[in-house]
Amino acid sequence: MKKKYQALAVAAGTLAAANAHAQSSVQLYGLIDLSAPTYVSHAGPNGAHVIGMGVGGEPWFSGSRWGLKGAEDIGAGSKIIFRLESEYRMSDGQMEDPGQIFDRDAWVGIVNDTFGKITVGFQNTIARDASTIYGDPYGSAQLTTEEGGWTNANNFKQLIFYAGSATGTRYNNSVAWKKLFDNGIFASAGYAFGNTTSFGVDSNYQAALGYNGGPFNVSAFYSHANRDGFTNQSFSVGGNYTYGILRANAGYFRYLGNQGALGQRQDNAWTVSLKLAPKGAFDYEVGYQQMRIHNAANNTDGFTPNANIGDFSMTNGVGNGYKETLYWSAFYHLSKRTEVYLAGDFMKLHGGYTEATTFGANTQLELTSGIRTRF
Repeated sequence: MKKKYQALAVAAGTLAAANAHAQSSVQLYGLIDLSAPTYVSHAGPNGAHVIGMGVGGEPWFSGSRWGLKGAEDIGAGSKIIFRLESEYRMSDGQMEDPGQIFDRDAWVGIVNDTFGKITVGFQNTIARDASTIYGDPYGSAQLTTEEGGWTNANNFKQLIFYAGSATGTRYNNSVAWKKLFDNGIFASAGYAFGNTTSFGVDSNYQAALGYNGGPFNVSAFYSHANRDGFTNQSFSVGGNYTYGILRANAGYFRYLGNQGALGQRQDNAWTVSLKLAPKGAFDYEVGYQQMRIHNAANNTDGFTPNANIGDFSMTNGVGNGYKETLYWSAFYHLSKRTEVYLAGDFMKLHGGYTEATTFGANTQLELTSGIRTRF
């Protein structure tokens, strides 16, 4: 009888181990961000202002989204993972990108403690993920293999395009690798296929390296994008330091864009920001950034395009100048999932730096309140 029980125990253990290896999960998740009311100055001809919901219908901090993510244990310390994520607008219920249901993520991959994480499909650029630790005060302080993103729905959104690709701040047709080593070193690399008959056209490759040092974290990236046969390069380095309840962030970006007969566009940009998180329900953020352009070709409407995605096939000339933006916010956390906020920014344009959203004015003020919750 004892041998019989022992045999049953062995069989049960074998079955449990097999089930453990076959464990899988699928999770529905999401985030809702609604900004209202919002005030925007110089948002129309003759200095007209707008009072409404969001900035052009967009929430202030985070694009509202829902998604599915899953993992399956395939044994030997490996998991198959996937994510499908879609963005929508709470202001009118429309998709953020009409006709593209999964406009934030659509990828599948494998993760292993030894070789790291490999994902394939539509996803964040690794430069965007690597620079999130210093891009603004709202993201993670430490580098991770998860996707990051910084605030990008207001007047300091364009800084993120320095970490972009030939297809925006996400890759199409991409392969990405990330690895966080036990000693705090972070490394990643990515390549996006152009899917054209001319190999390399509309492609992108990037590499990033960083270090999680506890209170001090640093990272850097290099990006090489080919858009319509023209080369765009970005370099960046930055980091953050946390002392008690205060976190300070700083970063620098350098951009070189080939513009054919118009010569090379050269940008220098930098950002500094602070986050104060005392005990209790409140936290506070303030930041400043400056984007300097040199020999930047205007688009067909005469405005300065974002880095990596500018169309200069027909242009109204080139410009030199800079844009500076001061921003601030205060959050009150109702729970771990939900918070309300007050926020604002002030932007000023100098020289030949022009924005379509200001209708010829060289300043713009944005003020808002809102609520953000997760599920």
